[in-house]
Amino acid sequence: MTGSDFERIRTLIYERAGIVLSEHKKEMVYSRLAKRLRHHGLQRFSDYIARLERQPQAREWEAFTNALTTNLTAFFREAHHFPLLADHVRERRGPVRVWCAAASSGEEPYSIAMTLVEALGARASEAQVIATDINTDTLDSAREGIYPLERLERIDPERLRRFFQKGRGARQGFARVRPEIAAMIRFEPLNLLAEKWPIDGPFDAIFCRNVMIYFDTTTQARILERFAPLLKADGLLFAGHSENFSYITQSFRLRGQTVYVRAAGAHAAPAGRRPEGPFGRVAEEGWVS
Repeated sequence: MTGSDFERIRTLIYERAGIVLSEHKKEMVYSRLAKRLRHHGLQRFSDYIARLERQPQAREWEAFTNALTTNLTAFFREAHHFPLLADHVRERRGPVRVWCAAASSGEEPYSIAMTLVEALGARASEAQVIATDINTDTLDSAREGIYPLERLERIDPERLRRFFQKGRGARQGFARVRPEIAAMIRFEPLNLLAEKWPIDGPFDAIFCRNVMIYFDTTTQARILERFAPLLKADGLLFAGHSENFSYITQSFRLRGQTVYVRAAGAHAAPAGRRPEGPFGRVAEEGWVS
């Protein structure tokens, strides 16, 4: 991969997904995209890039984007956010809706759904989590809701018993999120740079954590301005631990540690789709409570 190849890749992923690749990412880019070259039987990065440029609608763009996105996540990561979410929704009237804008492999939206169950009790049957991500590979994994037991080691034992099923037989060593929790979540592919988003507001909260760090300030501001009208008047926006939106937009004001509230004057969108799916399904063979 020549320097010119790397610069073309940086331009393509910025135009396609808004991701800014720094110079020190060259080895990472080489490692991840070399697999795509081998898949297509290509020897030179320039040939692979040229193929992408010639076919702007090709499915390979999805694989290209998936390869260059980072998916670091965990259950109840940045744990201080979840009690704040619980307090925010506990006394609310009507169905609660939360958007997780970077679902990755599912740990975050499932953590949100579990928090809603704990906070809302029986009313959680009306709650819905919209979980989106640009990486279609991780979304497929998220929909399955199956994780190695070591990924669950930091979860409270009571939550493990309440929200997961342990695998047996061929599924030994894995756990699955209970179907009634999975039924609360709708997974959708979404590129935050897309002209239209396939979701409707308003939401009680939006989680967009550790995503903006991959965008430049202009892109961050544009996305934040699009978030604001999708939130209810007092809706919360949860950011990552290293993200600060205070100087980027006037549509949000800081409420607490990496938590923002929609500012006055930012108009909400009309009510969107109601929650779909039953709250509770019969467990499938291979999983035990």
